[in-house]
Amino acid sequence: MNGTRAFRVAATSARVLTGAVVAAACVVGVVVAVAAPWPTVSHDAAQAEVTPLPGDTVLVCNGDLRAIGRTTSRPLEMESAASPRLTVDGTSGAPESRPLSVDDLVDGDDVQRLTAEVEGRTAPLLGATESVTIAADDLFGFAAAPCRPAGTESWLVGGSVATGTEDLVVLTNPGAVPSTVTLEVFGSVRGSSSVIVPAETQLALPLTSIAAGAEIPVVKVTAAGSPVRAVLQSSLTRTLDPAGIDLQDAVAAPQKRPVISGVQMFENEGDNAEMAVLRLLSPDADGQASVTVRAVGETATADEFTVPLVAGQPQELSLSSLKPGTYSVQIEAEVPVLAAVREQDGAGPQTDFAWITPAPQLDEKVLVAVPDGPAARVMIVNDGEEDATVRLETVDGADSREVTVPAGSSASVEVTDRAVYAMTSSAPVHAAVTMTAAGALATWPVWPPAGAQQSITVYP
Repeated sequence: MNGTRAFRVAATSARVLTGAVVAAACVVGVVVAVAAPWPTVSHDAAQAEVTPLPGDTVLVCNGDLRAIGRTTSRPLEMESAASPRLTVDGTSGAPESRPLSVDDLVDGDDVQRLTAEVEGRTAPLLGATESVTIAADDLFGFAAAPCRPAGTESWLVGGSVATGTEDLVVLTNPGAVPSTVTLEVFGSVRGSSSVIVPAETQLALPLTSIAAGAEIPVVKVTAAGSPVRAVLQSSLTRTLDPAGIDLQDAVAAPQKRPVISGVQMFENEGDNAEMAVLRLLSPDADGQASVTVRAVGETATADEFTVPLVAGQPQELSLSSLKPGTYSVQIEAEVPVLAAVREQDGAGPQTDFAWITPAPQLDEKVLVAVPDGPAARVMIVNDGEEDATVRLETVDGADSREVTVPAGSSASVEVTDRAVYAMTSSAPVHAAVTMTAAGALATWPVWPPAGAQQSITVYP
């Protein structure tokens, strides 16, 4: 092989080798590129945190106590039996009061809508409660109920259609447009009906008109068009003697850990089975609930039992094993439940009864209005893990009380009627107001103020 041919062979070999190396490098590069993360182009959407301006604080009161069927020729006609006494005050002074009409009530006064106007970015606190006392041939007793905001959904737990009871579902629409209200009954007999509540109006209908045949009715109230305030007015007659009245506020929703504060057990010479009764309902699912009862000021258990729950079926359980005294009832349920306790101070005429609904958790300042009435106390339950120091001071600063509530225990604080207290606590608690005398009984939970406006993220 001459020199020229040898040079050509060498050059060709070099080119082949170089090509092979380049090809191998390309393969390796592709493999590495597939496995490696590729560069991306990202763009975060423009956003801003905005806190909405709070609205005015608006509370709706209940108005006159109603009597039905006093005129035999008009058995469904309702007339005013007694006008309530209102106790109200707020952090910005007395609120503006606007009357709502009551067209279905004979000789009735207007229902009050209370408004405290917002100041800057702060909604003022407002506390208001009505009380009523009556001693008539068909109605006897004492009742009290706080003025509260209207809502789109609520539950009335303590109704009855038994012989001798006369329960009324009272619906108040404080809004500027009519509200279509659906009433769904849970019980041994299920049912549903609707009623239109005109704007700025209150109306009532007998519970028997929607829950006839339901031995233990629970009513779900759903409003469309405008929120409504739902209250259950109850009265009881034994033979021909009136034996108590009650105003039961609605419960906002089922919950897994309801706490009922201020349950009183009274001395009774006869059967104690109905002196205190717990009503439970799981609206949506089967489950189980554990009930623990403790005396005020005690951490030891006074009674404890487990209740199987069947979806949509209310049930009642007697608390007759309890000795006379004041208690808290705490429930731990596997599924969200509705709960209430009915207490009564005797089994004969000239007695009274009250339904007690769960007390929400309080973790911020709240106003507690104590209306005109008999001996008043605030019952406080601390179901947390740290002691709570609770302070109660009247809005005008004339009276103040302070109590330490140990973890897992409760306490009772005496307060003055016809006064509005500012209540603060160092730890979350549950509270209720009780007013008690012979033939006069009322208990209701302390509700938190309207929720503070939370920041929201706005995407343009």
